[in-house]
Amino acid sequence: MSMLRAALLVAALAWLAGCAQAPTVAAGAQPGSGAPGRGSDVAALDSSRDIVVAVVNPLDPPSTHAGSSLLGYAPSKLYGAGQRAASMLADLKQNYRLREVAGWPIKPLGLYCAVLEPPPGVAREELLKSLAGDARVQLAQPLQDFAVYADKPAAAGAYNDPYANLQHGFVDTQASAAQRFSQGQGVDVAVVDTGVDTRHPELEGRIRAVHNLVDEDAAAFDRDHHGTEVAGIIVANSNNRQGIVGMAPKAMLSIYKACWYPPAPQAGARCNSLTLAKALAAILDTNARIINLSLGGPADPLLNRLLLLLLSQGRIVVAAMPPGGDVHQFPDNAPGVLVVRASGAGAPPPGVLSAPGNDILTTQPGGEYDFSSGSSMAAAHVSGIAALLLSLSPNLDAHTVHDLLLSSSKVSGGALQVNAAAAVEAEVAAADGKPRSPGAATPTL
Repeated sequence: MSMLRAALLVAALAWLAGCAQAPTVAAGAQPGSGAPGRGSDVAALDSSRDIVVAVVNPLDPPSTHAGSSLLGYAPSKLYGAGQRAASMLADLKQNYRLREVAGWPIKPLGLYCAVLEPPPGVAREELLKSLAGDARVQLAQPLQDFAVYADKPAAAGAYNDPYANLQHGFVDTQASAAQRFSQGQGVDVAVVDTGVDTRHPELEGRIRAVHNLVDEDAAAFDRDHHGTEVAGIIVANSNNRQGIVGMAPKAMLSIYKACWYPPAPQAGARCNSLTLAKALAAILDTNARIINLSLGGPADPLLNRLLLLLLSQGRIVVAAMPPGGDVHQFPDNAPGVLVVRASGAGAPPPGVLSAPGNDILTTQPGGEYDFSSGSSMAAAHVSGIAALLLSLSPNLDAHTVHDLLLSSSKVSGGALQVNAAAAVEAEVAAADGKPRSPGAATPTL
């Protein structure tokens, strides 16, 4: 091979490697083109109008047969799109008068997804119906909004004198007794949420990686409340002479920021199909066994595909039940997901787990602590208990974990809810060859 041809091959391979890096906004989708100020800010995407379209995306290497020229291989202007996907998208945009706002390859599904802006005066439902019947289109759906499930915080300031015995979720689930057997060592938990205060003393050494799939604002990432609350419940450090104790204080977290706070005062965090799809696709390339989804929204075909793929890999997905109790939405509607509600009066829907979710003391941005409520907090308790169980028995599957948590639930404060000690002791007994049922066991830690 000549030196020139070798140099060209290296250049081509370097370009292909770039496709595995962070997403970019589609060519031509700069701020000020189309809708003012949209650009690469996913928070500016319009869920009332925008759509998501996916086309097949085989990423074949450039031809190197005799007589071919690597210089003649024209890479797509669309980030991570092969020539076939780029060509189909170009035709679709021209045929339907669409403007691409953002795009993202999802390699595990072999798709290139684009967020597209319909032309003025065209009804979105009619457009989606036409696209669904187009042979070039693998998937066409609305860009949908999702939300985290936490009640609005009370007006009171941050709690500045926290103690473990004030954590009624930790106390009610008898987590301290469970931690005699396991503290979550060796377990990775992926948290798809807002950002997290990575500098919080309670989270020091507990965060393996952070991924911002919304923007590049590191300061906003650290200021985000909801993700910080969830992270503290799961992994807050123990025996550090300050604050609270997490349910699995030796587990590790990977944070995927897919949700953000709108500028409106007291507005809850929101996400959309694009940011959540990027997060779930990224988790497919990791070893995280537990995925905490303290959020939800409408059924979403793209997100359901990714979620089912994660479940097929043996992941344990823990999801918060919507405030209205509708378990037919994303992510609660996927078979195998552990759906969790905040424990309280009344029986939960069949198969739904109950966990502490009201007035939960947890971490807040700026190294602070305060109380928070919602099924988001309940889901975080279950993710922590699941980490305790997997640390003991790494091969446990989602079905076994769900049934164990359900069968070992106990009445506390007048409400049936998961019990960390009972679940862990039952798993210790099973490891000793006894039936997996709640009962006494001798700690080995």
